[in-house]
Amino acid sequence: MSDSSKSSSDATSDVASYVKKILNARVYGAAIETPLSSAPFLSQRLNNTVLIKREDLQPVFSFKIRGAYNRMAQLTDEQKRKGVITASAGNHAQGIALAAQQMGIKAIIVMPRITPDIKVAAVRARGAEVVLHGDAFNAALERAMQLQAEHGYSYIAPFDDPDVIAGQGTVAMELLRQHQDPIDAVFVQVGGGGLLAGMAAYIKYLRPNTKVIAVEPEDAACFKAALEAGEPVTLPAVGLFAEGVAVARIGEEPFRLAKSLVDGVITVSTDEICAAVKDIFEDTRGLAEASGAVSLAGLKKYAQREGLEGKTLACVNSGANTNFDRLQHIAERTQLGEQREAILAVTIPEQPGSFKRFCQVIGERMVTEFNYRYANPEHARIFLGVQVVPGQADRNAVIEALKGAGYPVEDLSDNELAKLHVRHLGGGRVPGDAPSGMQEALYRFEFPERPGALLNFLDHLPESWNISLFHYRNHGAAYGRVLVGMQVPQQELAGLESHLDKIGYSYWNESDNPANSLFLQ
Repeated sequence: MSDSSKSSSDATSDVASYVKKILNARVYGAAIETPLSSAPFLSQRLNNTVLIKREDLQPVFSFKIRGAYNRMAQLTDEQKRKGVITASAGNHAQGIALAAQQMGIKAIIVMPRITPDIKVAAVRARGAEVVLHGDAFNAALERAMQLQAEHGYSYIAPFDDPDVIAGQGTVAMELLRQHQDPIDAVFVQVGGGGLLAGMAAYIKYLRPNTKVIAVEPEDAACFKAALEAGEPVTLPAVGLFAEGVAVARIGEEPFRLAKSLVDGVITVSTDEICAAVKDIFEDTRGLAEASGAVSLAGLKKYAQREGLEGKTLACVNSGANTNFDRLQHIAERTQLGEQREAILAVTIPEQPGSFKRFCQVIGERMVTEFNYRYANPEHARIFLGVQVVPGQADRNAVIEALKGAGYPVEDLSDNELAKLHVRHLGGGRVPGDAPSGMQEALYRFEFPERPGALLNFLDHLPESWNISLFHYRNHGAAYGRVLVGMQVPQQELAGLESHLDKIGYSYWNESDNPANSLFLQ
């Protein structure tokens, strides 16, 4: 037998062993078989049959209960007597807590101090002991490992464990049983990779012609990076909007299993995720968390990109653990995610009658936002949101109509600074030039949502710097999005980012962003 044939045989045997583990997985002591819902409105819009696996209906509102329960069901009596421990800020913690409660096992969950209260309360309500430690997951994990060594607890990994992977694979087992007709593609979100690996193993073994497509946020694409490198790599930073899949490094075992089974990977933006949250709500009345809607966002993007019609496409709503105060932000970004709204900066003459003439060019289109404040005697800068037909063509038509009427236009529809901050600051200006010898620098930050975060930021800034702008909005996430203008002495500009690096917060230089020059200067 050749090496390649042997390798193929080994891979098939490996997948077969996982399928056996999935078929024998013990998940229903706590998990339920969730329905496979049709999405009639979206199916009609995409001209494909769209199916959504409803893991948001689990007792802990997430698929994580499957892997947690299956792993804990494998523990020996002695291990159960000593108890279990894990580090988690989200759905895995709730899965462990419920599984432990059902089995009568002591559970300790180490959570970062920035974990939202709703998740801490949910874990405690299921009888688990919560230890709040550190400001990020890695610090919580380190503390969990210390406690494990001290007390002999069994550590239950969130994704990098064969029994956890097998438990998550039961999602695919149910899906294929519930829809026995052909499925052209199944879309699965990726965090640590446990759900992807388990589902891919089962689907490709039973239905090799069904494509399995991995979906990741653009700013947390650890699987895509691993495929490109040929091995798991650690991302330097991850976006936190879809916090359930905000993982910097895919698990070793999930990657080993999934790399040869998955047919492709697609990344999606925050706006596309928000649009998918809305789609799920409109078709199922289920309110998905951001990470829960990632796979549907990928399904939509893939179907449109590939020009699919008449196909059967399935995805997973992986969870519904969202903070209520995040809904405003999600709703705000939904129209952009569907490309149904264009955000434009338009300059019109500052003279009587110009506003009416401008509105005549817009015509009967629905205006979604209009921000203006007098700032210049000759021209006015307008922050405009206008409803458009999905796709680039209609947005371009609006822009060309405005330009044809003699109005300078800047398209800000894909500009994060504009969408996160400037739309709420429209008309604000620096009153004149910065003080002599000073220059304003504009930076966007992610502040951890914890007491003292702002003071920590200010403590790292030299006293010679002046804060000229500060805008913060709470989105119900672990991190707040903050825009800061700083007037800095010219001779200190070169060392500005060395001060910011010491703070430890993620940041982006927005000084040259066109939204800054159009509306904030």
